[in-house]
Amino acid sequence: MLGALSPVVSTGLQALGALSAGCFLLSFGTVLLKAFVLPGISLKRFGAKKGAWAVVTGASDGIGREFALQLAKAGFNVLLAARNPEKLATVASEIQSKVGSDIKTQTFVIDFAHADDAAYEKFTTALQDLDVGVLVNNVGKSHEMPVDFVETPAEEISDILTINIKATLRVTSAVTPGMVSRRRGLVLNLGSFAGAAPAPMLATYSASKAFLATFSDALAAELGPKGIVVEHSNTYFVVSSMSKIRRASAMVPTPASYVRSVLKSITPGNQTPYWSHSLLAYFMGLAPARFVLWYTHALHKDIRKRALRKKEREAKKA
Repeated sequence: MLGALSPVVSTGLQALGALSAGCFLLSFGTVLLKAFVLPGISLKRFGAKKGAWAVVTGASDGIGREFALQLAKAGFNVLLAARNPEKLATVASEIQSKVGSDIKTQTFVIDFAHADDAAYEKFTTALQDLDVGVLVNNVGKSHEMPVDFVETPAEEISDILTINIKATLRVTSAVTPGMVSRRRGLVLNLGSFAGAAPAPMLATYSASKAFLATFSDALAAELGPKGIVVEHSNTYFVVSSMSKIRRASAMVPTPASYVRSVLKSITPGNQTPYWSHSLLAYFMGLAPARFVLWYTHALHKDIRKRALRKKEREAKKA
């Protein structure tokens, strides 16, 4: 009986293996196509070169500054929002010098960690006469260094939740009514791998970015039928003051390279635009969740050790 069934079993196993290989090739091929071949939605759909504005939060440096510059080059007027007026003025001046006087800039000084209702009312008023085609929710805050939750300063917890969650909600609620009335717009939320999988020793930041992913999915379902694209841009490390990484590599792009990859591949939903990040996200999805959790925890323990040693060296020099 077993001998009679063995050809059937063998054929079934071969078919299952072929199906599994086919599914892998299809899914991996889709990742490669998105990363290297398929174009995204044209920025012209959102009013580029037609007088529309882009609103960029956290626009004074790093990724936010690059979004402001590249959106201006693409033909958007730009409203820059951040807490440092001098840095905002510098970015606005840089846009004028690099792009030209045809592009208008405005700056709005707001401390997203401490902004009250009056500050957001002023922000909403500043937008009233602007045709906003793009919103980049870039402002964010992480921990000074990886730290166990029980040792995380209360002020740091409060700032992360206020900036990463409350500010995103308030800014989005100020911008999207105008987009709905014009039935056109792009809401680009800058996410993090820390929100895609639990990140021990970055628990508060990780939770805030998981919130952003869920919020983006829900918002996309609501606004998609009204002509508005909502993209959650999943992001690994980028050279920036937040990541504290100064040198670019295949896995860690410069802000300029990262922003170019985002703007050329605009697509609704949860996306990982930068090519090496998308490959990493794909293989993380194949790995057991327990292994990803263990690896992330070990990585953050190592980062904390190195950060503490650096602080000790700086203290000795001082």
